[in-house]
Amino acid sequence: MSELRLLACEEALKLLAAFLDGELGGDEQDDVERHLERCRSCFSRAEFEKQLKAQLGALGREPVPADFGERIRTLIARFDRRTGTDR
Repeated sequence: MSELRLLACEEALKLLAAFLDGELGGDEQDDVERHLERCRSCFSRAEFEKQLKAQLGALGREPVPADFGERIRTLIARFDRRTGTDR
């Protein structure tokens, strides 16, 4: 049985994105859930982040132009020439 661990708000918020994405292991997932059950402020933050993520996901994705990659490489090369950067 795992040891009961109470997270501070700072630690819970650092884990929040991974928690919402389902990327935490069992104990960490449980720790964050336990924290959100007792901390109204972090719970509100988690709900906001969850809703924001859902809304962004609902927007869909715009296709990029076929020449997008080439345009980015050209801009990087131009920047490198101006700054003397060697990649």
